[in-house]
Amino acid sequence: MIGSGPSRPPFPVTLDNWQSAGQLEWTFQHMAEIFATAPIARGTDPAPGIGRVAYGPEVLPVDRADGQLVSVGTVMAQTNTDGWLVLHDHLHYGPSIYVERYFSTMGPASLHLLMSVTKSVLSMVTGSLVGQGVIDTEAPLTYYLPVLQESGYAGATVRQLLDMRSGIGFSEDYLDPTAEVRMLEQAFGWAPRLSPDVPGTLREFLLTLRQSTSHGGPFSYRSCETDVLGWVIEAATGRRFADLASELVWSRIGAEFDANIGVDAEGSAMYDGGMSATLGDLARFGLTILRGGASITQNQVVPQWWVEDSFIGGPDSRQAFAHSPDDTRMPGGFYRNQFWIPDGDRPVLLCLGIHGQMIYVNRGARVVAVKLSSWPTPQDAWKLFSTVAAFDAISADLAGH
Repeated sequence: MIGSGPSRPPFPVTLDNWQSAGQLEWTFQHMAEIFATAPIARGTDPAPGIGRVAYGPEVLPVDRADGQLVSVGTVMAQTNTDGWLVLHDHLHYGPSIYVERYFSTMGPASLHLLMSVTKSVLSMVTGSLVGQGVIDTEAPLTYYLPVLQESGYAGATVRQLLDMRSGIGFSEDYLDPTAEVRMLEQAFGWAPRLSPDVPGTLREFLLTLRQSTSHGGPFSYRSCETDVLGWVIEAATGRRFADLASELVWSRIGAEFDANIGVDAEGSAMYDGGMSATLGDLARFGLTILRGGASITQNQVVPQWWVEDSFIGGPDSRQAFAHSPDDTRMPGGFYRNQFWIPDGDRPVLLCLGIHGQMIYVNRGARVVAVKLSSWPTPQDAWKLFSTVAAFDAISADLAGH
């Protein structure tokens, strides 16, 4: 429990309420004061500067997800925005920040919880290890983690985790306190344990999951897939994820600030959604994706083919997505390597997290946009797709410059 104080909310923060409306604006920016975290170091090299261009896109019209014609500024005002940024990587002049806005108490040095945008950072760590030959995407999980042989993950592959196509039975219904996604939080220590039968660590919980359908079937969004993938990475390297993320990604993208990630009682990270970082550093991460895995510091963070594969997808990625039991609302899209492609015919990639976290990468317009939010509910379709529409409008405007 954290009491009130000069920089505190007006009432104590508890395991019961830290994800509640009215609390999120503070808790999402102070995770290291509430829970145990591990640092993801930015390294020691100076962070390269990025130029700035005066630009005011707030007046641009947006065809909002509910059919109303509004402005970019209205979308940002109506979607619980904590901060948003737009970067344009000009072919001749390089990257410049065109928009950087903060609201409430957030500022350039504020770390903000990324929720499932963390999954995309883990993807880049995985891609680096695949490029080094440390991880084989077609290998069975039990090659790295024999302990999974007695779990529902027996027979599944690394590729199936990356694309969320295992046959594990797992509910991602955030509003159901008994859903597996909420039980996972209980095991991790981010929510009160509702039963003494709930395991006491993340790994113990993952071993309880059982297979309900054939591995390799339709896409179904399951955060546990990323958590098992994080465990596989640690088993294959003998190192903790925070250290790997620092060495392979965060110290190579030109980040200005250290990030952090939540850890449980035995030191396992919340691989699926526990990372916190600044708005500006997320733009640098997105720029690395935009440039095919090459960062602003000229480091090749992941092989170019890893990023290309994420944009293009596998032979049956669209089919697997179209047959998903989930309400994806992205016709023609797919999920690949822990990234969302909302429309396979457009060069746009998304990193998404509940409560309104987003990195938007538009390769056609060479635009990276980032939005960090505190939606009062985990999911809100019109807020999500209105934000995408706003970034599409800005991309179209900048592409014409």
